[in-house]
Amino acid sequence: MGCAMYLPEHFNEVDPEAVAAVIAAAPLAAVVAQTRDGLIANHIPLIAGKDGALVGHVALANDMHRLIDDGQEILAIFHGADGYITPNSYPSKAEHHRAVPTWNYQVAHVYGAIHFQHDERSKCAALGLLTHEHERRVSGDKAWRMSDGPADYIVDMLSKIVAFRIVVTRTIAKSKLSQNRDRRDFGGAVAALRERGESALADAMEARWPKGE
Repeated sequence: MGCAMYLPEHFNEVDPEAVAAVIAAAPLAAVVAQTRDGLIANHIPLIAGKDGALVGHVALANDMHRLIDDGQEILAIFHGADGYITPNSYPSKAEHHRAVPTWNYQVAHVYGAIHFQHDERSKCAALGLLTHEHERRVSGDKAWRMSDGPADYIVDMLSKIVAFRIVVTRTIAKSKLSQNRDRRDFGGAVAALRERGESALADAMEARWPKGE
């Protein structure tokens, strides 16, 4: 069986913490599935539950939960930091000009079986998990809670969504972060990114460089 994503060995991301960081930093996943109507894709914020399953929800009006069979395999794609790398950032380019542009990025492809949940308890749990994580980050001690809204309004909103869990079966992740360059060119690329204000990608590159080198 061939790999589902082109993945040179030096770009293969096998560190679970690094993969989890990509998912946490870029939770809006592209959820892709094959259906009787062909391939479909929806962009949905997902969050990992305590058991490792990915949790999310969609609008009841979204046909995704009707087109995808319960328990069917889906693919959730998380896209982390990315950016253009110019050869001009490599010190070696001035010496021999043997350099071409490239694009650095981090992605995680998560495969799993999706299970839709229509009961109110599951929908409350999905919303609670998602809002607790992001409200705490955005609003701090003023974080919004479902209990802030009138009970009848929250019940009405819950009736208009469908929750789901994705039981993860495998994850393929890629960190294409100039690991194939020498330390001097790598450092030049990081410095150029910082000059352009692309600190997220620069930070990801420095975190991925082999320790002690």
